[in-house]
Amino acid sequence: MTTLVTGATGFVGSAVARVLLARGHDLRLLVRKNSDRRNIAELDAETVIGDLTDPDSLDRAASGCRFVVHVAADYRFWVPNPADMLNANVEGTLAILRSATKAGAERIVYCSSVAALGQIGDGTPATEDTPAVEADFVGIYKRSKFLAERAVLEAARKDSIPLVIVNPAAPVGPRDIKPTPTGKMILDAAAGRVPAYIDTGLNLVHVDDVAEGHALALERGRIGERYILGGENMPLKDILTLVASVAGQRPPSIRLPEAIIWPIAFAMEHFARVTGIPPLMTRDHLKMARKKMYYSSRKAIEELGFQPRPVRGAVEDAVAWFRANGMLRP
Repeated sequence: MTTLVTGATGFVGSAVARVLLARGHDLRLLVRKNSDRRNIAELDAETVIGDLTDPDSLDRAASGCRFVVHVAADYRFWVPNPADMLNANVEGTLAILRSATKAGAERIVYCSSVAALGQIGDGTPATEDTPAVEADFVGIYKRSKFLAERAVLEAARKDSIPLVIVNPAAPVGPRDIKPTPTGKMILDAAAGRVPAYIDTGLNLVHVDDVAEGHALALERGRIGERYILGGENMPLKDILTLVASVAGQRPPSIRLPEAIIWPIAFAMEHFARVTGIPPLMTRDHLKMARKKMYYSSRKAIEELGFQPRPVRGAVEDAVAWFRANGMLRP
């Protein structure tokens, strides 16, 4: 039978599609009418036109599918209209869950995010069980992922839906065509456009390891459980230094205090509201940066057999892909 993948034209979704194809799945890929399809151009898979805001198209896409892997999401840290992101990430996720259930899918894997989980913030890695409430979440993206995860877990428990959730950390690697916010950071650092840093930290993971984690969750994940798919926890300074080393650039040496950046972020947001051009920095970025976004993948490692590679390989693959595709000068 067929496996439906949503979001397959995107960064994580295209990696998931490749892993599932390698495992012998017959794929059906949900794509929007005007999607950039470069990431799936060479894949041996059926494509169907649809949108998370169109329930009928989701019903048609899920019909006859044994498995559904929902990766599609609006992944941005600033949007002109926050309601659009909430609609896509919350209502769209519930819509695909309903369509998959109606189609009788044996198992549904939902790609959430570590953004939906609680944080400790002091450098201690958070887990799937770190407590969180809605007020903890800064920015519309993190709030939308928290609300979406809470909604689908409630729906799955109420109706005994065979749902498994994966929570990727910050993915890095090839085929980041937009690029994503994390990819933009890697690209800018590789181009020498990041001379300074702030005191925060992230968990980086190779996008192909994230994709492998989706397949493992489909095959081995326990129904109703969440699994963090992360790689290495690193201070931002170390991440930027690693990227500079890979790209042959000078690493940043200036640490900027928040007080200096705050008025700059405010001005960038105002300019973005006037022009519609996404800001490089927002006040929400600075609020998020107050906590080190570190996570533990121990549960996925022990229960799924998840094996993330060293993050240097992810950075090398990302830089090489950006260069090969004209996004970064040699």
